[in-house]
Amino acid sequence: MTPLNRRAIWALAGAFLAMQLVTVPHTNPPIVSDLVAGANVTAILRRSCYDCHSNETRWRMYAYIAPISWLVASDVGHARTQLNFSKWGQYPKEKRQTKAREVLDEIASGDMPPKSYSLVHPGLRPTTGEMELLKRWADGDP
Repeated sequence: MTPLNRRAIWALAGAFLAMQLVTVPHTNPPIVSDLVAGANVTAILRRSCYDCHSNETRWRMYAYIAPISWLVASDVGHARTQLNFSKWGQYPKEKRQTKAREVLDEIASGDMPPKSYSLVHPGLRPTTGEMELLKRWADGDP
């Protein structure tokens, strides 16, 4: 290995270590008014959605390693602003109905859970039978 290559490796290692000094918060605020739905629907949504769309995020080890931590914290923060199951009961009834339909549409279209997240966490996508349960829930049948 040439001296230039060694310096480049040391520089990259130093940059990686320096990135670890830029931390992001990994918070789970209190649950204000959690989703109330049938046990099966709740189980599906907890498995497929809660890591980003609730205040019950399971912050895995990789969520503490920069630069991945920056992306994960940003994604969770954005997801919670779009839909937060930990505040579900605070939404007016019309908004809950709209959000329930949006959840169903996002899952049915394959946009949620995101493919990048599903690759790391297999088994998140609801089955056909689970989609039927979610459809009934979105139509107002808990």
